[in-house]
Order: sequence, then C-alpha cells, then structure tokens
Amino acid sequence: MSNTTIENKPVIGFSCGDTNGIGPELIIKSLSDNRMLDFFTPVIFGSNRVINFYKKGLPDYNFNFTSLRDFNKLNQKQINIFNCWEEEIVINPGELNETGGTYAIKSLKTATQALKDGKIQILITAPIHKKNVHSDAFPYTGHTPFFKDFFEQKDVLMLLAAGNFRVGLVTEHVAVKDIAGNITRENILSKLNILHTALKIDFDIERPKIGVLALNPHAGDDGLIGSEEEEIIRPAIKEAKHHNMIVMGPYSADAFFARGYQNRFDAVLAMFHDQGLIPLKSLAFGEGINYTAGLPFIRTSPDHGTAFDIAGKNKADPSSFTAAIFGALDILKSRNSYEENRKNSIKKLSTTIVSSGIDEKIAE
Repeated sequence: MSNTTIENKPVIGFSCGDTNGIGPELIIKSLSDNRMLDFFTPVIFGSNRVINFYKKGLPDYNFNFTSLRDFNKLNQKQINIFNCWEEEIVINPGELNETGGTYAIKSLKTATQALKDGKIQILITAPIHKKNVHSDAFPYTGHTPFFKDFFEQKDVLMLLAAGNFRVGLVTEHVAVKDIAGNITRENILSKLNILHTALKIDFDIERPKIGVLALNPHAGDDGLIGSEEEEIIRPAIKEAKHHNMIVMGPYSADAFFARGYQNRFDAVLAMFHDQGLIPLKSLAFGEGINYTAGLPFIRTSPDHGTAFDIAGKNKADPSSFTAAIFGALDILKSRNSYEENRKNSIKKLSTTIVSSGIDEKIAE
C-alpha cells in the first residue's frame, strides 16, 4: 500500500451484516490498518455498541473511530460510525435469531439510502442470513434482488470475481427444481448485455470475450439429455453475436473448468448458482468477491456468508472482505476512466466535425 493520500478520496460505506455473524469482525480487521485511510474514508452503518462489543475480542487490532450524525461533519482522517439505531440490543455471536436479522436490514437500508443520496460512493455489504432477514418488509432471497428493486433496475447481474476469473449467474438463489424454468432466451440475453457492459466500463476491457456454460450434462448431447442448449442457450448466444458481442458456447461445465477454459475468457456466464460458484470458490483461495453489475452505483461484498460457527472467536479471515474493498475501488477507477475517455472522444469528434465542415454559401 502507498503512503500517499489520494486527493478527493471516495467515501465507502459498510453495512454491518448480521450482528451475530462475522461481519463486524471482518470490518474491524479490514479497517484496522491505518493505511486504508489513504485510499478512502470509511463509514460503518451500525452502532458504536456493536462495534465495541466485537472490538473487545480483537485485542491485537488497533481500531479507533468517531461517531457520525451529520455527513457534513464527516471526518476524512478517521473511521466513522453512523449509528442506525440508539437502543441497546443483545448480541449473541453465532446465534441465528430475529434480532441479528432485524438490525442487519436496518444497517443495509440506511447504507443503501446513503448510497442513493450520494453520501457515499461505494457500498460494501457484510454477510446476512437469508432465513432471519426474510419478511414482509424484506421479501428477498439476498442482497442482489434487494438492490435491483431499490434502484428500480429492470435487471441486474450477480457477478463473482477473483482476479481475472469472473463468473456471472443467469439464476441466483433459486431452488434446483426451478432452475430450468428460469433459463429463457430473454434472461440469458439480459445477463449477457449487463455482463458485456460491466466488463467494458467496470473492468476496463475494450473487447470482452464471454464463455457461456450449458445447463445440462455434456451440453445436452445434441438433445438426448435436454433441449435447453439447442432451443434456448445457443439461439441466445447467436443473437448476442448479432449485437457485436464476442460470446462462445454453450460449454459443458465440467470439461470447461477441468481444461482451464476460464482463462480463455474475460468472464463466464453460468446457468445457476453452484455451477459457477463451486469452481470460483475452489480456485479463488478465499479472495473472491461478489459484485452487483447493472446498478448505477458500486456494491461489492465478500464471497461467503455469516459463518456463525466461528463468529466472535477471532477466527474470521478478512481476505475476501479486503478484496471486496479494493475490487470496488478498482471498479470506481475504471468507471471514472471510461467516462473521461468518453468525454475526450466526444470533444475530439466535435473538433473534427467542425474543422472538416464547409461553410454554406449564402447568395447575395
């Protein structure tokens, strides 16, 4: 890490996740290195009490913060905690209960509103558990569909990344019995469009190459083991090519990863959750990140869950969480660079048009 402070540092918000999970521990461990403040200004959405509770169990980490009530008084030289609630709550590390879920969502919604209002430029979300957050007030199976609705997007893409290995999902948290019904040409094309755009703008890849996985074993064996490849996936790939995308497939998933074909592409589009996440997590060595592509804002998270079994025991590895922070900063840099290049191209084009123009002759 450089010791040079970046001018106009972005403000990064952190939702605390389940208050009984490893989220607060990950935040403390990741931000305890003071050099982080050279790159961004952190704002934790939670409560002083929750952070102090977990801080006591982490004596080897130097973690100091200031309370924030007004973003106009943001301290750029310290970690800020924006208190989303004032009441005391019972914290039981490792316990799946209603309290952990309720306050996880309070943190998430407050942080997301701050993102929408421009108070923060990036949001890193700590893990939540789907069982104790699901309710009438939060009818979602995870972060991704929540962000889709909150920002009123027609579609978004769950994109996992570890270095140059990137995997997008057509279906996310869907029961296996329902996967095939969600594999449609429209869904695949939508995800391909989002993935293609994200690779260009968010990952600075001028001509991205995308590999698409099959749904059935052996890519359907010409229809013997399923018809989705011939009737849905292949036509979607063909149409994507007509939209000037470099897309290839469908590939049989087992052979694709066994032969290392992921290294031939800038990203892979998997049909369902485990098809994409098992190989990525196996090869990411704990440093994979989850990115919600297709949003007007930047949101990343670690590629794991609440890990109740090790919560409060000083055993949580912050590698993926730290990777999510720097991955988000890289995306912000790529977006800014893309926008600047676009502006310069427009200026250059405008100058060329003007200089090559012919004055209209006006009859006297």
